[in-house]
Amino acid sequence: MLPAETAYNITVKALKNGVYPRPTYADDPILRTQVWGLDFTNPVGLSAGFDKNAECYDAMLTLGMGFVEVGSITPKPQYGNPKPRVFRLPEHKAIINHCGFNNRGVEYAYDRLKHRNRTRGIVGVNLGKNTTTACPHTDFVLGCESLAPLADYVVVNVSSPNTPGLRALQAGDDLRAILSAVREKRAEVCPDTPPPLLVKIAPDLADADIECVCAVVQDTAIDGIIVSNTTLSRPPHLHHRHTLQQGGLSGTPLFALSTQKLKTVYRYTNGTVPLIGVGGVTNGKDAYTKIRAGASLIQLYTALVYGGNRLITEIKTDLAAYLKRDGFTHIKVAIGVDVRE
Repeated sequence: MLPAETAYNITVKALKNGVYPRPTYADDPILRTQVWGLDFTNPVGLSAGFDKNAECYDAMLTLGMGFVEVGSITPKPQYGNPKPRVFRLPEHKAIINHCGFNNRGVEYAYDRLKHRNRTRGIVGVNLGKNTTTACPHTDFVLGCESLAPLADYVVVNVSSPNTPGLRALQAGDDLRAILSAVREKRAEVCPDTPPPLLVKIAPDLADADIECVCAVVQDTAIDGIIVSNTTLSRPPHLHHRHTLQQGGLSGTPLFALSTQKLKTVYRYTNGTVPLIGVGGVTNGKDAYTKIRAGASLIQLYTALVYGGNRLITEIKTDLAAYLKRDGFTHIKVAIGVDVRE
């Protein structure tokens, strides 16, 4: 009943101030997993784009998320693209957004994260670049310098379609330079326990480009890949007055494409690099499909717009049931089985 971004702002404010229900569901032990030496009570996480300023990660963990990724966070605060920039497609359980990394910047996020209780759950930090920055390497390094010591993992986001020129940084030489620079800064500011470093890629990459990205990730010893961001493509069946709006499409129509790209990444990395599967997860079956396609962990966001917080428990309950139905004793055994078969 409210404009999309207004509803979003109210939701974040409510969560930030403790106005939300406390679920009673206890995670099934079959959902427990360890990735990068981190212990996850369950593999269902919140993707970047929701808790842009690290304001409500504790609330989302309390609601049952296995982990939360805050951001994307840029060194300097920025307004983002002009409004309106978020459009609902309810019939398709989809969203088109053209936000453009609107956030309050590194200093604000630092203040929100510096006193966090790490025993409450796993929090990753997603790094972006300011629209006006000429040298993108600098922004990612600055973000890493400030926030890596406070993060359980760090993500280099070079795949948002809403920042001009950003997706071009997924090309081999540029990506190698950025990841190498961030990795060096991470080692400098976190010499004892460096957080895992991940890169988030677009679903619109051709297979040859994905192969190149995977080679760079392996050559630079990056710890993981998030597959994927929103898509600029529009499926033929997408009939809605907002279909031609500028921006990235997320939600149910993204599921098939993002899962296909997840399988491709799993093949090119031979299952040696942990992957986070994102894009169109709306129920436990979708989450299970992502895991069988190669994901060690999964994330959602758009589905919560239409399903509400109860969806978190529903997905975990159904995911556990699917694993048991097919005879898996641990979630790790199911990772990539549809690609390996």
